[in-house]
Amino acid sequence: MGKEKKGTMFVLSSPSGAGKTTLTKKLAENNNNFVISISHTTRKPRSNEINGKDYHFVSEEKFKDLIKEKNFFEYAGIFGNHYGTLKRPVIEFLTQGKDVLFDIDWQGTQQLKKVKDLSIVTIFILPPDIKVLKERLLNRHKGEEKLIVERMNKFNEEVSHWSEYNYVVVNDNLNICYEKILDIITLEKKGIRKKQNLDEIRKKITQLTVN
Repeated sequence: MGKEKKGTMFVLSSPSGAGKTTLTKKLAENNNNFVISISHTTRKPRSNEINGKDYHFVSEEKFKDLIKEKNFFEYAGIFGNHYGTLKRPVIEFLTQGKDVLFDIDWQGTQQLKKVKDLSIVTIFILPPDIKVLKERLLNRHKGEEKLIVERMNKFNEEVSHWSEYNYVVVNDNLNICYEKILDIITLEKKGIRKKQNLDEIRKKITQLTVN
């Protein structure tokens, strides 16, 4: 990883259902310099997902081979499946001056932050409230009550990692949240760190995680 890399890595993480995937796609669709890092995963594709566009769907055996060959920047086990980011395409995009968007969880983010010579900005996305989060999960996983319960039960653990991120944004309205993230990215590209109200963020975290 040399200094000739001009692109920046922007990581979007969130609890399941808070909107990171939708926001990542919206950013890439509306900005020519953004490319999405497409993760490898061992989970089965959903009916609306395309191999090579949404994810690279691979077997457990193939995934283990990629780990052994040290091909991943990061990888993690999430809800019984594995997800990972290949090094080569990311390095190629950064070398071309492209900004790479990552739709990954806190485990992957921790690993990326340990890689030397990477320019990385991390953003954690919160839902406006638990009710909205559950509604989003119900819409996405109709008829999969066990899966929804499992994801809701992991919420507090996932949110507990918010302070490891450079920014925290609430996804109350998709377009407004998109504009906030785009503003963060624009300022970061100019070398400016946008200030955030940590007291407000802590208050929001408390509201979301009270059982």
